[in-house]
Amino acid sequence: MFAAPYRWILIGLTANDSENNLTLPEYFENVEFLVDSEVLAVYQLNNLTYAIYKIYKIGSESAWKIEPIGAWNTSHGLQETSNLTKITALRRRNLENYEIKICYVLTDYDSINHLTDEVNDHIDTITKVNFPTTNQLLDFLNAGRKYIYTDTWGYRRNNTWNGMTGYLVREEVEIGGSPMFFTSERLSVVEYISSPTPTRSKFVFQQPKLSYENNLFLLSFKYSLWIGSGVLLILIYLVLFVVAFWEWRRTRHCVSRIEDAGILRPNLIDVGLFIFGTTCQQGSTVELKGSLGRIVLIFLFVTVTFLYTSYAANIVALLQSSSSQIRTLDDLLHSRIKFGVHDTVFNRYYFSTETEPVRKAIYETKVAPPGATPRFMTMEAGVKEIKKGLFAFHMETGVGYKFVGKFFEEGEKCGLKEIQYLRVIDPWLAVRKNTPFMEMFKIGTKRLQEHGLQNRENHLLYEKRPKCSGRQANFVSVSMVDCYPALLVLSYGALIALVVALLEILYHRRYQIKDKVEHGVMRRLYD
Repeated sequence: MFAAPYRWILIGLTANDSENNLTLPEYFENVEFLVDSEVLAVYQLNNLTYAIYKIYKIGSESAWKIEPIGAWNTSHGLQETSNLTKITALRRRNLENYEIKICYVLTDYDSINHLTDEVNDHIDTITKVNFPTTNQLLDFLNAGRKYIYTDTWGYRRNNTWNGMTGYLVREEVEIGGSPMFFTSERLSVVEYISSPTPTRSKFVFQQPKLSYENNLFLLSFKYSLWIGSGVLLILIYLVLFVVAFWEWRRTRHCVSRIEDAGILRPNLIDVGLFIFGTTCQQGSTVELKGSLGRIVLIFLFVTVTFLYTSYAANIVALLQSSSSQIRTLDDLLHSRIKFGVHDTVFNRYYFSTETEPVRKAIYETKVAPPGATPRFMTMEAGVKEIKKGLFAFHMETGVGYKFVGKFFEEGEKCGLKEIQYLRVIDPWLAVRKNTPFMEMFKIGTKRLQEHGLQNRENHLLYEKRPKCSGRQANFVSVSMVDCYPALLVLSYGALIALVVALLEILYHRRYQIKDKVEHGVMRRLYD
């Protein structure tokens, strides 16, 4: 009732000229005029003069604190105390070693021994980053401190809160030293004051090869270029057929030319096979002997050489390219990429309670499929799987990128892709509802950020996304997936060739049987 934003004036009090002689009625002893209260006590010194003070207590059991505001008399009016700080929270920030309880989340018990020495800084990183700054906050307030540790940030279970949130709800601590996610459920039971550490948890993966999503042998040319190349080859085919027909007709009386197997016949299939072999840079046993025919062949060879060179160069470039088609969680869900999640309290909770269809499907089919062990793992193991490829690992990026810098080559850092899964913003520091130290905490955390103390701690333990350098120096090996379309064509071609060969054999045997039957019938007739 006496807390901000309400203001109270106590009148009818009497005192001597000294502050030490100020007294309050006994019925005010148990009233909590705490550090956020605005209570004016007006004391009548004599008939013409009144002294004005603000009174408060640091804690419920603390002694009264008196702040002289000024005096009022009939001759001079209100005279304020000189050098009086206007902002109440700053004026009262000296808490005189009053003990403030603060709660930290430690998921690993050993972290209590390494809160400041940067040992195993990838474990409980969010707590280790904010442990120094929350202590600096209490130093700013000249407050004592008592640490309380728990193993979870706190979630609602059976209408009660556990973990750090539970301590805040039960008013057993004033401030949560480990920032936690800003959620609508918690917003009704705690107060958020500052976001000291900008960090997100995301799925991080290497973008798969382009061949995992596309057929490189078709992707080398644009659709319009394929059409143009096909039209050009058809035109050359027609010209070559006409020239071959003309040469063959012009030399039809020359027996040596007719018997020469090295001359291209004006046959649609022969000319087509010649064009196809030339396009594939294969030699041929036949050619055109005339000058006109040789000019056409030169034009054909030059054309297909340019086409083949461009095609092969594009294939090489595409082999080193990565796909950019995985942009959303839905794309990630329907890809061939495997999943893993950093084994933390909040990841297990938010993944298992997700209700959005795509996110729920990711958890039920990729992370924790029925009959299989849920794919929660350590940070180091997850980053090593990312390095192998075709693996998406959900991790706190600022911590995970330290391992990326440790295990990845420079060229491998270029293909990293991030996709947000958790529907939360950066974690915030939380304090209990209606704490009298609210404004002091807000001012203190803001000053820590303005003076760079918070950024210093963030830079010590969190890593930014690695910059891409040396992409071209990275060696890319060709896998079976890259060659799959070519092997498929070869396999189907071999199968078709076997079928055609079998049909030819059957046809030949049928012809032999038919020939024998006809010869047998003829012999019987002659006999």
